[in-house]
Amino acid sequence: MERRVKWKIRDGEIDVSETVVMGILNVTPDSFYSGSRVGSVDEALRRTEKMLNEGAKIIDVGGESTRPGSDPVSEDEEKKRVIPVILTISEKFPEAIISVDTYKSSVAREAVEAGARIINDISGGYFDPKILEVAREYGTGLILNHIRGNPKTMQANPYYEDAVKEVKGELLERVERAKKAGIEEDRICIDPGIGFGKRLEDNLKLIKYADEFVSTGYVVMYGVSRKSFIRMALGYEEPEERLYATLGVHAYLYLKGVHILRVHDVRETVDVIRILKFVKDA
Repeated sequence: MERRVKWKIRDGEIDVSETVVMGILNVTPDSFYSGSRVGSVDEALRRTEKMLNEGAKIIDVGGESTRPGSDPVSEDEEKKRVIPVILTISEKFPEAIISVDTYKSSVAREAVEAGARIINDISGGYFDPKILEVAREYGTGLILNHIRGNPKTMQANPYYEDAVKEVKGELLERVERAKKAGIEEDRICIDPGIGFGKRLEDNLKLIKYADEFVSTGYVVMYGVSRKSFIRMALGYEEPEERLYATLGVHAYLYLKGVHILRVHDVRETVDVIRILKFVKDA
């Protein structure tokens, strides 16, 4: 199937004919990589400005860590973290495209009303099905992630016979549920969910065969940045040590045609994409 070139979001669209970068902004005290955390609105604004200047197309704001083993936070606490940040980014940087990283429909609703144009749901619309109604009502972009279990339990004992086939099938089931809820297919993005209930071999296969997901015709996002599969493969215990391996995977995913890379390190990833585009177009 031909590569999708436009992704519809609230009040517009994003050109994804070339891979775009989503910068991670975690308004959390416990996300697995300390370099992604911000503790105040002012710090969030500084980080946002830096990522936009470095070439981020989307800023993904999250108020709950979903690292393996993490505990959920209340809706009120999540809103307290993300809504002021989204409101202020919208005011200070009106050109910024904001996504909200949440699986809670009430958080998504308030975030969209505050200025978010994309909903990024790690559960693919399963933890709180009303989130699909919010996406339909406001006409947002919707990212459907693949997960088995929940962040607290997902790494307990994951198992797949054929990770690519099973994850692809389960993602397409999520897509069908979203479409039945009234969401247009050109607003949907799929994410194979690297690290969300996967073994090392599953993550590697999902990366190796990224073109299987691109061939569905949907916008495809991958989030591999500094994740623990790199520790399992290379032995780097600390996320701070995993930048170069991350960039290697980003280069591979760009060459496979992935539309969006969700990253901690914007400038470095943008440079990888830019130089590979020069080579590709030579």
